[in-house]
Amino acid sequence: MIGVIAKPEYSKFDNDVRRPGAAFLATYPAPNSAQFKQKNYWTRAARELHATYSGFCAYTSMYLPEQGSVDHFLPKANFPNLAYEWGNFRLAGGRVNNSKGNLTGILDPFCVQDDWFFLDIPACLLKPNPTLPKSLRSEIAATINSLRLNQDDKYVEDRCNILMAYGQADVSINFLERRYPFLAKEVKRQELDQPALRTLFRI
Repeated sequence: MIGVIAKPEYSKFDNDVRRPGAAFLATYPAPNSAQFKQKNYWTRAARELHATYSGFCAYTSMYLPEQGSVDHFLPKANFPNLAYEWGNFRLAGGRVNNSKGNLTGILDPFCVQDDWFFLDIPACLLKPNPTLPKSLRSEIAATINSLRLNQDDKYVEDRCNILMAYGQADVSINFLERRYPFLAKEVKRQELDQPALRTLFRI
């Protein structure tokens, strides 16, 4: 996970999402999940959200080849007034969005700094930077656990597979930077060249 710079809403967002959402909330100020599902105007912003954030999942820092999903950083169930606000949207892969659900206490990608999350190679497990204050390390670990970024084998396998592909020169460092910027950052931070990765992964 690396920091994400918040981007301004696209020009038609107000008409597409905010205004119809506000009209709905004026009648149903505390919608239940079924009512929200019928008025999911935020999905109208999905394509623009993907384009605005260059297709990167805010939580995994991996490129989403398809549209991805609109995550409400502050859950709409608890914060209905933010259900139709661009500033509360984060681009997320479907799996991580499902894991997040209505959880709170997750670190906001807009506030994360690039040196907060480290990667254990070759285990390909995320961990907090050990030099950070204990309280922040606890928040990072809680975010990793809540989003199942280590428990979900698919995330771990994806990290390992792309690093092995780089180690075998099947992809370039430029490819990592374009599609997997967190992995590229960790390869550079740990000063791992392709032979070193082949040794670590025993390939």
